[in-house]
Amino acid sequence: MKIGVIGLGRMGEYMSRRLRNNDHEVWGYRRNVEAAKELFEDGALDGYANDIKTLVESVHETSDSKSVFLMVIPAGSVDETLNELLLYVNPGDIIIDHGNSNFKHTRERAIRLSEQNIGYMDCGTSGGVWGLNRGYCLMVGGTNEDVDYCKPIFDALSPSIDSVERTQPDSDVTPAENGWLHCGPWGAGHFVKMVHNGVEYGIMQSYAEGFNILNSANKGKEYVGIDAETAPMDDPQNYQYDIDIAEVAELWRRGSVIGSWLLDLTASALRESPNLDDYSGRVSDSGEGRWTINTSVDLGVPAPALSAALFARFNSQGSSPFADKILSAMRFMFGGHHEKK
Repeated sequence: MKIGVIGLGRMGEYMSRRLRNNDHEVWGYRRNVEAAKELFEDGALDGYANDIKTLVESVHETSDSKSVFLMVIPAGSVDETLNELLLYVNPGDIIIDHGNSNFKHTRERAIRLSEQNIGYMDCGTSGGVWGLNRGYCLMVGGTNEDVDYCKPIFDALSPSIDSVERTQPDSDVTPAENGWLHCGPWGAGHFVKMVHNGVEYGIMQSYAEGFNILNSANKGKEYVGIDAETAPMDDPQNYQYDIDIAEVAELWRRGSVIGSWLLDLTASALRESPNLDDYSGRVSDSGEGRWTINTSVDLGVPAPALSAALFARFNSQGSSPFADKILSAMRFMFGGHHEKK
């Protein structure tokens, strides 16, 4: 199949390479044309275009009756890109959004494009920069007809059934075991990916808090006694462990019930830098965690752990200094407590 890819950052590049490795013809476009040219020369693409118009024309030139275009771009760029694409695509063509768009916006776009006989699909894509070799977990939303037509693309991008041990080896193979799933109509793929990322926030926060406790296990040795501004430590002699955090991460990877790929990556980072000196601790949130919490409120479904993880990210971004000052000011006003230096 001949495919047009719009957006050739790391994800777009690696997806293009994986598609080519599975015998698809891939043409690409990105605003930085020189970077696209370099990817072409490096074998990531069969061809590249200087603009979207040329990309569409190149894909139409030798493709089947339907052409497929993958957008691997930030959510904020989707509408602008779509509006330009719609100037050149043909009725029957299919556009797939592989980014982290809000599922509500996806539904609106799909309805609008269906009125022009343009297929639109959402494909929540997980795998990050490792997807080239590991394959991508794909959460797909769209019509049955469009999903069936694009099956060769999803088969190429996703892991094989042998990538993990089967849950029930003697049972019939289910669609998800092939690494991608048609989750439902327009928006369903992005809905599932939204919750996926909310869960990701929670898992990451749990690891971070756990390792932070281990990292503080030696504070009993630093305890210097009671002062008016500090709560006393109970039994400081119980907290005098100099624990090798990197080694614990390695240990937990082996046989532990909390083992995971995220733990594997954490262990690798700690091996390279036990004190993580290259990181400031500012953790961004790209939107999906917020949407997950908003959705939980809309549905009346509790999500305390995911909410706490999202708010921890806000705090890491430096969004609470004024609140902290208010707390300090109140404490001084009612009790004369000066800030501890």
